[in-house]
Amino acid sequence: MTLVYDRRGSGSPLVLFHGIGHRWQAWEPVLDRLAEHHDVIAVDLPGFGRSPLPADGPPATIDALVAEVARWLNDDLGIERPHVAGNSLGGAVALELAKANLVSTATALAPAGFFRGWEIRWALTILRSLRAASHLPEPVLRMASNVRWLRALTFGTLVAHPTRISAERAFGDTLALRDATAFGSLARGAAGYEFRGQPGVPVTIAWGTRDRILLPRQAERATRRLPTARHVTLPRCGHVPMSDAPELVASTILATVAAAPRLA
Repeated sequence: MTLVYDRRGSGSPLVLFHGIGHRWQAWEPVLDRLAEHHDVIAVDLPGFGRSPLPADGPPATIDALVAEVARWLNDDLGIERPHVAGNSLGGAVALELAKANLVSTATALAPAGFFRGWEIRWALTILRSLRAASHLPEPVLRMASNVRWLRALTFGTLVAHPTRISAERAFGDTLALRDATAFGSLARGAAGYEFRGQPGVPVTIAWGTRDRILLPRQAERATRRLPTARHVTLPRCGHVPMSDAPELVASTILATVAAAPRLA
């Protein structure tokens, strides 16, 4: 399976996973900062962005998605035990790879897997509403992306500072959500997902104080379940914090990577 990705920088590999319905460009605010230190690979997950679905159809569970990503890392990129970071769905992918000891470190930004029943229903209701709106005619979507207050209204549930998102990025993100062929299957699969286990590698879990999708109370649950992880609060950040506080997000990821044991 060939996945689409952006690659820049040099050094030890650092692979970045976006959230459900998103694309690799979610990481653009932090890419150059991370690439000063690492070989950074921001990927469109299977069935999102410009990456195709696997040959046997969309991944129906997070476990299936993790297996596809692990195969891609090994077979296509030939990378063993990279550092990884992920947001939301991508955060769950990062944690599962860490639990399987397939990575050197993992940073999870507002990861899926620490919600309760009503909390995931809340999150999926918002995301499905945004996806329904993304099927409006493209001229309407373009107009909404160009109008500052409409852009703020649309993206205000995802980020704390929606006016920092450019019109072009907003339009592209909306089309990516519309065209996300794996959205439905993974949304259904995520509803019953819960992260359990204790990764044996350095892990950081970071949560924005203004997350309106996976509510900040879930950070407390993550702290209880993963007591050996580093837990970080991202002040004044929403669910997708990369554009809200790029320097803080980049430094959080780099601090996790720095915690990896040094090889003799």
